[in-house]
Parts: sequence; C-alpha cells; structure tokens
Amino acid sequence: MNTGLRITAFAAALTAAFATAYGVGKGVGPMGAPEKADHSGHSAQAGTPSGGGDGHGSPREAALASAPGGLQVSDAGYTLSLDTRQAGPGPAELRFSIKDRDGRKVTAYKTEHGKELHFIVASRDLTVYRHLHPVRAADGTWSTPVDLPAAGGYKAFADFTPAADGAQGVTLGADLSVPGSYAPAPMPPAAGTAEVEGYGVTLGGTLDPGRASELRLTVGKDGKPVTNLEPYLGAYGHLVALRDGDLAYLHVHPNPGGPGPEVSFTATAPSAGTYRLFLDFQHEGKVRTAAFTVQAGGPAGATTGADTSAASAAADGQSGHSH
Repeated sequence: MNTGLRITAFAAALTAAFATAYGVGKGVGPMGAPEKADHSGHSAQAGTPSGGGDGHGSPREAALASAPGGLQVSDAGYTLSLDTRQAGPGPAELRFSIKDRDGRKVTAYKTEHGKELHFIVASRDLTVYRHLHPVRAADGTWSTPVDLPAAGGYKAFADFTPAADGAQGVTLGADLSVPGSYAPAPMPPAAGTAEVEGYGVTLGGTLDPGRASELRLTVGKDGKPVTNLEPYLGAYGHLVALRDGDLAYLHVHPNPGGPGPEVSFTATAPSAGTYRLFLDFQHEGKVRTAAFTVQAGGPAGATTGADTSAASAAADGQSGHSH
C-alpha cells in the first residue's frame, strides 16, 4: 500500500505535510501467516503482525511523506483517469486507468499486500466506505463492481506502486458522483464502541495532533474476545483514515502483535479536527469494516470513539468490501 498514517518516527513529517494541505471490498486475503510485504511508499508505524511483514520507518519512507495522499488526481508523473464519473445509485461498474506522463495506460505494477492496486471509494460526508480490489485488463483498464447506495459526492482513491524502476508508492484521488436528490448526512458522533455484523469493536486511546499516541482496537463476538483474527492482505488489521473537509487519505498497518483480540496502531494526527477511521479485519473467512469518528485536538475531556450505529461500515450496513 502506499500513503500511510505515520506514526512514531514520522509524526513531525506528516504534521508538516498536512498543515500545508488542510482544508484531510470484499477482499479475502491469504489464510495462514501474514505475508512479508514491501511497504515502499508508506510513512507508517513500525511493524506488521508477528510472523510476517517488514517494518515501516525508513528514511526513504520519511521523504515520501512530503504530502498527504489522495488530494491530487495527478502526482509523480501518474494520473488517475476515471472512465466512470457517475454511478448508481445501487450496483454499478467502475472503470478507470492509471496513465503515465505520456498518457499511456500503466500495465505493470508491484504487488503489495496481495494486490497490484487498492481502490477505495468514500462519500464526501464519510458515511459510505468501500474498499475494492478491481481487475486489470491487458490494456491497463481496471474495472470493479460497486454498490453506492445514496446520491451525492464521492471520492475514489487509487493506491499503487508502478513496476517501473525506482517508482515510489502513489495515492491518487478523483471525484465521483451518484446522481439524485442529495443532502449530506451528519458526521456520526464519537463513542466508545462499534457494532458490525455481530462483532463488537472497542476503541481505546486518544488521537492527538502533533504527538504520537496509541489507538487500541479490541474485537469481540457474542461477548467473547476474538483471539483468532485472520490475516487480511498480509496483516491482522488495516486502518484507513480520511480527514473531514478535504478527505486526505492515510493508510496504516498494525503494530506487532498476535491475532487478536487487540490490534494496536501508534498514530499522530497531523492537525486538530475530525477524522473518520475505517478498520478492516478478517474472521471466519470474511472481511468486515468498523468505522470510527475521532476528534483530534478537541476540548479537554474529549475522547476518541466509534460510531455505534449499524451503518458504521457504510450507509447501507454492508461490510464495505468488494472485488
């Protein structure tokens, strides 16, 4: 994956980067031990689950944290070209390509976390989230089914590393719309727990601007801790953060640890404000997404927390994953 939420060693780098820009599927991964993945292009916290994965935090990654991901449709000589700019409401197919500086479709990518490219679609009000894994045709055109339940503005993020020599990880963002009558939904309030498809996820810790702090996500089912989380795309959990306002994109992987019930992330908020966090975890062969609203730099006594509604993963209650 590409642009990550930094954490620990790169707090200062990310804070500076976001300050200049502030305004911020169902995929089943391999079973067994998490893979050893190349995290080039990420500025994220050190480590992946025990048993696999390399660490984050190289000087190269720090340099790549010069700007938050997803704020530009073109970056580093690559452009996200959406063939589908309107979709839905309801089931639809999205088609797009990544083009190089000469306008040619890119057809060779590095495989990271089991995929050549990761594609995320989120509504502008951050109540709908889809983590998709599209299929690439030989000519470089990507396609994926998606179900966007409500009219409104959306943003699509392509997260990838080209196979070209010396190419770095890139996250590009482009606008997408669903036609129809639209009124933005209010941001779900911060709370302490989230429920998704019979699973309860508890969020502990705080998210502090300019200072590293730990977020602890504990997964349970039927009142019992889940101690056998399964690796999803090479890790026991993935966290995507989107900042309210500009939808800057951050992707991180967990600190070292076992397969549950707790998955921890050491995070630094680059600025005060509201963030929407989406935790992907896999259990019993299915990926689920728990969504959290987090206030960073709020008034004294404010805490991080989770949306307690059944729509924490997406407006229609789906897991937020698709192929």
